[in-house]
Formats: sequence, C-alpha cells, structure tokens
Amino acid sequence: MPDVPAAPTRSRLRLRVSPAAEAHVRAGHPWVYESSLRAQNRDGDAGELAVIYDRRDRFLAIGLFDPDSPLRVRVLHQGTPATLDDAWWAARLDEALLRRAPLFGPDTDGYRVVNGESDGFPGLVVDRYASTLVVKLYTAAWFPHLKRMLGLLAERFPEFALVLRLSRNIQARAREEGLFDGQLLAGSVGSGTVVFHETGLAFEAEVLRGQKTGFFLDQRDNRRRVEKYARGRRVLNAFSFSGGFSLYAARGGAAHVVSLDISAHALDSAERNYALNPKLTAPHETVQADVFEWLAETDRDFDLVILDPPSLARRETERAGAIRAYGKLAADGIRRLAQGGILLSASCSAHVTAEEFWDAVRGAATRSGRKWRELHTSQHAPDHHATFAEAQYLKAIFIQFD
Repeated sequence: MPDVPAAPTRSRLRLRVSPAAEAHVRAGHPWVYESSLRAQNRDGDAGELAVIYDRRDRFLAIGLFDPDSPLRVRVLHQGTPATLDDAWWAARLDEALLRRAPLFGPDTDGYRVVNGESDGFPGLVVDRYASTLVVKLYTAAWFPHLKRMLGLLAERFPEFALVLRLSRNIQARAREEGLFDGQLLAGSVGSGTVVFHETGLAFEAEVLRGQKTGFFLDQRDNRRRVEKYARGRRVLNAFSFSGGFSLYAARGGAAHVVSLDISAHALDSAERNYALNPKLTAPHETVQADVFEWLAETDRDFDLVILDPPSLARRETERAGAIRAYGKLAADGIRRLAQGGILLSASCSAHVTAEEFWDAVRGAATRSGRKWRELHTSQHAPDHHATFAEAQYLKAIFIQFD
C-alpha cells in the first residue's frame, strides 16, 4: 500500500495585541478583547491555547481563545513561558483549595471552591454544596478542557456529585458538544435540591435549576454581621430570595422577621429553609410584593432593614440610573426604620463602584434629616476574592440612625 501522508500539524495560534492591552496583560489583567488584537497568524477554535507575543516577539502570555466572544482571550498564565500540562493544571487547582483551607470549620460545607479569574481559572466557577460540586462555565472556551477539570475535581473530592451549569450565552453552543445547563455529570442529587450548612445553619441549594449555582454564597460574611445586630429587633429582609439573611437574623435573636420578595418560589424556599432549622424560634413572615412599591406604600416600622436587590446595572449604560435607584431604595428603607434602627444596603452591580454605591446610600442618609453613624462597609468574602477591577461587584454598608 502506498504511504498515506500525515495530516499537517497546525501551527501554534500566535497573537499580538495593542500596546495598551500588552501593558494590561503584563500587569496581570486576565482579559484581552477582540478590539485589542493587532495580529493573528490563523483562525482559532474555541478553547485553543493562544500565545500572545509582545512587540519584540517575546512571550507575553498564554490563554483560552474564544472566537465567538468579544472577550477574545482569557489569560491563564503570563510572564515566563510555561507548559500547561496536567501537573500545571493540578497545581493551579491545589492553590485555590489551599487558599480556602483555613476559612471554614466543620459547620460550613457550602462555599466557593474556585472563583474564576481570581483563582486563575478565567470563565469558570466551582461551588460546593455538601457533597455536590457545581461547575459553572461562562465561556465555550472551557468545553475542550472540561474533562480534565472534572477529573482533577473528582480526584480531590471523591464520591461527590458533579453538576454542570452554563451561562445563557453559551447554551446553544454547548448543545453541539452534548452539554446542557443543569447536566448531572457524576453522582446523584435526587430531585435537584441539596441541603448544605453555612456556619451551622441548614439551607437548600437548587443546583440543577436555581439562580447562579443554586444559592448566593457570596453574602455569608454580611449575613453573620446581621446576626450580630439582630437581637430583639424587628427585621425586614427585602429582596429576601431564599431567606439567607432572615435565618441569620432569627438565630441572632430577632423579635420578628419578615422576608419580602416578588417571587413566590423564592418565598417558598425561604420557608423551607426556616423549617430546616427547628431551633429558630423568631416568628417568620413572608410577604410577596414588589419591594420598591411595598416600601413606598407600607406604614410598618422595623429596627433592622436589609436591602439586597439583584443587579440594577447589567451594563455600563445603566450605571447612572442604578446609582439613583440605590439612593431612592435606601431612602425608602430609612423611612421604615424606627429610632435606633440599622440599615444594611448591598449592591451586586459590577458597573457601580463601591465608593459610588456607598456615597449614594450616605447621601440618602444625610437627606433623611436624621442623625446617623456608619457601622461598617464590606466587599468580597475571602472565598470570593477579586483580583482585578471588573471582578469587584459586591459591596455593602451598615448605617445606624438615631
């Protein structure tokens, strides 16, 4: 038989970027946008490793290429050249696990295991809920590397169930790979609801269909602060979702807790979470209503008001309007506070900076005409640490009023 020529080996995908992007990458920024590309030797596939060279043709960085996203390269490594083999990936994951090792005791088995770019896994998040790991992908560039990632997680979390969650923008592309949102990749999660514990409190996480990965783990530290302030207080938890703040307030000795949300499904979950913790004795009331309308119309007073809305600025063009909305929301909450009451106002809008948000709430406090003092400001919990500006979305402020 005649010799069959071997298929030609594809050349390495090589990129050059603008001087500004080069400086950002060199400083450790993990994103390169399509608009920053200046040269590319060939077309690239989603998930292909692309090497970025500087203007002197020296290695600058290597990252995951995504031809269908304006965020064209998510940087995995920059500086000196490195071989991204199995040992490299394993070491990167072990660094993330080691970072969390001292954070939680045996009373907490729900937390973030891998926080995307800030742990060196751009576009990938892993959350733990008891014996279930939820892997969420935000870019199709992870599809070719998913098997390796799942293998590394299975080695470190044996016998755990593994669930795949996908951002909406990549779900159509995922179906071409035989993947779908809410896919069970290993183990069992029963009906899709997993019970886990956070500082001893039991919660359910809807890992197959719930928002994010099934629960909002990022507010843990602020929930603990609410617990500290709650004793003897009438508490309003607005935008309560599944009642995280409500349960902490009850454990802190609140006199009465109201969970307020527009979603009946969320309030049902809050009631189930409360029932999972029979030691909680504070009366728990659920109210289904639009928070903005209810706050403006109610005449009820509270001693602790928690305002934790969903993002009010999902894009940069909404930033100014969101800042005004945060101020109005805080003003409405302040009007419902009795003498000595405490306001917790939080934001998860990445397009609104912490100072912009805090100033909006402080402005509402000043305009109320009441004397007030700032108790605390906070940003990200240590398992949700943010290493670059665009990742810094969470902020909160506690204010007490005379």
